[in-house]
Amino acid sequence: MLDFTEEEIKRYSRHIILKEVGGRGQKKLRESSALVVGLGGLGSPVALYLAAAGIGTLGVLDNDVVELSNLQRQILHGTSDIGRQKTDSAENRIRALNPGVKVTKHCARLDKNNVERTIRDYDVIIDGVDNFAARYLLNDACFFGNKPLVEAGVLQFLGQIMTIVPGKGPCYRCVFPEPPPPGSVPSCQEAGILGAVAGVLGVLQATEAIKLILGIGKPLVGRMIIYEALSGSFREVGFRPNPKCPLCGEKPSITELVEYPVACEEQRQDAVT
Repeated sequence: MLDFTEEEIKRYSRHIILKEVGGRGQKKLRESSALVVGLGGLGSPVALYLAAAGIGTLGVLDNDVVELSNLQRQILHGTSDIGRQKTDSAENRIRALNPGVKVTKHCARLDKNNVERTIRDYDVIIDGVDNFAARYLLNDACFFGNKPLVEAGVLQFLGQIMTIVPGKGPCYRCVFPEPPPPGSVPSCQEAGILGAVAGVLGVLQATEAIKLILGIGKPLVGRMIIYEALSGSFREVGFRPNPKCPLCGEKPSITELVEYPVACEEQRQDAVT
């Protein structure tokens, strides 16, 4: 069956019986690649679910080490990983879950000198970063590189997610043209976060990435889903491409990568909540 081993057929049987996936879809997953940027509260469930789904090549990017305070939400890592590079503990966890997945480690801080070559060989990019500087840099690089980007953010009991496909809907700057002033939005460290909220949004990101790879369903292009955990509610906000967008608008002012100083971590945009 499409050159699957007996073990693969058994492992992915619940996918294969889905008419929207089937053997051909599972083969497409095996032949595809995804890059998870940031191995924290969002990147952890994304990486685990993409690995479980049988993605062929999974890139993991982070330059941080595991700390005790991470473990409340960053489920890729365990107590014994404290002090290790997150890319190393992520690789071990992914291989333990699914040894058939090729893991490519990028132990680096994303900047305008490495972002384009880092994302170049991946089919879909997933944003699990914890600061606005990296978020805008990744959005811009994916636009210039024509790469689909699954974007999400979390803080306290709130989360938001949207999918960005260049040329097919608004980019992140269409919604938020510029980062907020430094200090205007509290960080996760300052304001806190319910760990499971990051899990909800990360699972949604993994689902979006799989839909993009398989070409099924209706990705969140031009739509942002906002999750509020205390009320258990999901709200959808629609957006159209902004003709005045500084990146993808009719008269763009951003024609090369822009790198902002890092000001804070694991933030949300108040404008949509």
